[in-house]
Amino acid sequence: MRREVKYGLIGGSVALVAGVVGGFTLFGGSDDATPTEVRSADAAGDNAPKVPTGPLSAKEVQTAGQEFLTAWQSGDAAKAAKLTDSPDTARTALTTFAKRAGFAKVTVTPGTPAGDKLPYTVAAQIDYKGTKAPYSYRGSATLHRDKATGKPVIAWQPSVLHPALAKGDELRTGEAEAPPIKAVDRHGAALTPQAHPTLAGILDSLRDKYGDKTDGKPGVELYIKRAKAAKPADQQPDKTLKVLSKGTPGTLKTTLDAKLQAAAEKAVQGKKSASAAAVKPSTGEILALANSPAKGFSMATQGSLAPGSTMKIVTSAMLMDKGLTSPGKKNPCPKYVTVGGWKFQNLNKSEIKDGTFAQSFAASCNNAFISHAKDLGDDDLTNEARDVFGIGLNWQTGIPTFDGAVPVQHDAQMAASLIGQGGVRMNPLNVATLAATVRAGSFHQPYIVAPSLDNRTLAKAARTMKPATLSGLKSLMKLTATSGTAAEAMSGVSGDVGAKTGSAEVDNQKKPNAWFTAYRNDLAAAAVVPASGHGGSNAGPVVRAILTAG
Repeated sequence: MRREVKYGLIGGSVALVAGVVGGFTLFGGSDDATPTEVRSADAAGDNAPKVPTGPLSAKEVQTAGQEFLTAWQSGDAAKAAKLTDSPDTARTALTTFAKRAGFAKVTVTPGTPAGDKLPYTVAAQIDYKGTKAPYSYRGSATLHRDKATGKPVIAWQPSVLHPALAKGDELRTGEAEAPPIKAVDRHGAALTPQAHPTLAGILDSLRDKYGDKTDGKPGVELYIKRAKAAKPADQQPDKTLKVLSKGTPGTLKTTLDAKLQAAAEKAVQGKKSASAAAVKPSTGEILALANSPAKGFSMATQGSLAPGSTMKIVTSAMLMDKGLTSPGKKNPCPKYVTVGGWKFQNLNKSEIKDGTFAQSFAASCNNAFISHAKDLGDDDLTNEARDVFGIGLNWQTGIPTFDGAVPVQHDAQMAASLIGQGGVRMNPLNVATLAATVRAGSFHQPYIVAPSLDNRTLAKAARTMKPATLSGLKSLMKLTATSGTAAEAMSGVSGDVGAKTGSAEVDNQKKPNAWFTAYRNDLAAAAVVPASGHGGSNAGPVVRAILTAG
C-alpha cells in the first residue's frame, strides 16, 4: 500500500551483475585518438616532463596488451606483473596459475582491441599425472593509464587469467573433491540440469556437500575452486570446466518432487524475473524450487527482498498471541495512521471504518496493522518471527540459503515492518514456510536432503502459537483465499486452503514486487514476481499452478 511519506528501505541494495565470457565492450571515441599530454604538477619550464592523459588509443591497447600476453605466455610472471596496476597480487596469481591448473603449455593469442579492452584466446595443454587433454577459452583484459606515468597498464583482477575466476577463486586440475552425483527426487526419478535448468546451481551445491557421502568415485577435472564466502548463504559451488576422466556418479536422494518441480519451472518460465518454492508443511521437506532466469542466482533460496503483506501472517499471529485482536473483533482500518512522525496512508485513501480484523486481513488493509504499533515493543515482531515461524534461525537445509531477517526496529520503521516493509527481508522459501507453519500448526525447518545423511541438526522454533491464535489465523487465510485478495488466484482450488497476497514497494521502482503464498492440504508454496504489480494477479497464478499440480 502507498504512503503519504515514503520511508527508506533498510539493509542496503542488491546489485545484479551479468558477465559475458570473452565479451567485448565498445566505448565511444576514435580508435586512433592521440593521447593528451599535460605537464607534471611539480615541474616548471618548457623542459618539464609530460605525462600522457586521456583515452588510450587502439595502438596503445594493442601494444601494451601484447607485451603482457607475451610475458604471460613465456612464463615470465615477474615481467607480466609489472605491466599491471597491482604487481604484487598479479605476480602471485601468475606464478601459481599454470601449476595449479596443470597447464603444461600455454599459448595466448590477442584479438582486436575494442575500446580499452583487449580480447584474447588462451589455448592450453592439460597434463595431470599422464592424463592429457586440450583446453581453450576466450578472455579479455581492460587497460587504463597509470596515474603517475601515463603509460597503459592492465587493470588486474582474477578474471584476467580466466573469465570465471573471482577474488579468492583458484583454477585447479586434479581428482575432484567430490564424486559426481545422480540426484533423484523423492520417488527415484532422475533430476538433471538438462531437464531442470533452474536446478543446475542447486545440484552443484549438493554435489559439493554430499558427493563424498554417496557410493560414487571422483574423476579428474579442471575446475574452479570457489573462495569460502563469509556467509553460508552466499557460498557458490565449485564449477567444473572440463572432465579429463569421468568419475562414477553416486546416487543422492532429495526431497524434491519432479512433477511439482516441472510445474514450478513452467509457471515462472518466460517471466523476466520470478521465483517460487514449495514445501511439505508436515515435515518441512522442500518439494520444488524454480527461478527465472533459470541459470544463475537462486532468488528462491538466497534472495533477500521485502515480503510485503505476506508478512501480515506473522504480524497477525503476534497480535492475536498478545490478545490485541481476533478475527471477529472490531479492528477498524483508518485512512491515515501516524507513527514516529510519519504518516501512513492506505492505497487510494481507502478505509474500513467499523470493520473486523478478519475483514481487514482479507482486504490486506495496511493501517489495521500499523495502528497497533503503539501497543508493541520494538522486538515483539522479531521475537514472533523467530520463535514461532523460525525466521532468522540458522537453517540447515543442505544447500546455501538466506533464512530471513526481521530486525528490531523503532517507531516508523517498526510500523513498516508490520506490513513487510522496513528492514524485513525474505525469499520464496521463507515465505512458503510461513504458510506451511500455519497449515501444520508448528514450524518445520525446510530441507532438501535428509538430515540423517550428515547428522546435521535442524533448526527448531522456541514455541508454537496459542491454539486460539492458530485456529484464528487459519480462518483468516481461508477467508482471504475464498473471498479476499487471493480469491481470484485460488478460485476452484479444493481442499483445506489458505492464502495471503503481498505487494512490496521498492524505492525508484514503478511497480511493486508481487508476492503470493498459499497452502492446499499438505502442500505450501510461495512466489515473487519483482516489479510486476499486485500479488494476487501476478504471483498468484504461479502458486496456483504448483498447488493444483500437487
